[in-house]
Amino acid sequence: MKKSLFAAALMSLFLAACGGANDKAQDAAAKASEAVSEAATAATEAASEAKEAAVEAASDAKEAVAEGAKDASQAVAEAASAAQAADTASAAASAADSAAK
Repeated sequence: MKKSLFAAALMSLFLAACGGANDKAQDAAAKASEAVSEAATAATEAASEAKEAAVEAASDAKEAVAEGAKDASQAVAEAASAAQAADTASAAASAADSAAK
């Protein structure tokens, strides 16, 4: 009888320990799930911020290219105007030289 009571007591302790371990495992799993969820949320936010930064950078680059093209177009127009003025001056000099002779 003592052996049966001792075995029952050991079995009760074992079951209690297993039950406590199960609760601990469930708590650990819940905490791990929460940590994974928080990490996923943080990663989603970081990806969203990175996307916004990339869109803004692309927009800024597009504006810079457009501004550069505008500046280049103005420079070409000024160079063409200067070339035309040089041609006019050359023609005037040639006419003056002919008139002087």
